Amino acid sequence: MSNDFQPKLKKSNFFLPYNPKLLVRAKYMRKHPTPAEEKLWQEYLIKFEFRVLRQRAIDNFIVDFYCAALKLAIEVDGDSHFTEQGKVYDEERTKILQGYGLRIIRFTNDDVMNDFDAVCKQIHEFIENL
Repeated sequence: MSNDFQPKLKKSNFFLPYNPKLLVRAKYMRKHPTPAEEKLWQEYLIKFEFRVLRQRAIDNFIVDFYCAALKLAIEVDGDSHFTEQGKVYDEERTKILQGYGLRIIRFTNDDVMNDFDAVCKQIHEFIENL
């Protein structure tokens, strides 16, 4: 008698391109987070109701935090993001990621370190509005 039982998996056409060349860099970034990334991870996202991945490679980018269930990328921006070149790069990067159906939410390092409760509340409210 054969075992014909196969669990039915929900099929999805959702696909995010992955660049394997970013694997080493992503692993390094996971092991060496910024203080703001570490705080957000340890004090909020590690206990999040949905699974969150740190330093997830998507296309030719690495997002700080990624929640597949919500198609959400959470970015914590340091000083390099506030230069003219950084702003242009982030704008283009955001457009590309949104083109894959992702939602992007951004905070500054300062937001996370000095107004942590407001950051957590904003993430929570963002999710409630989905």
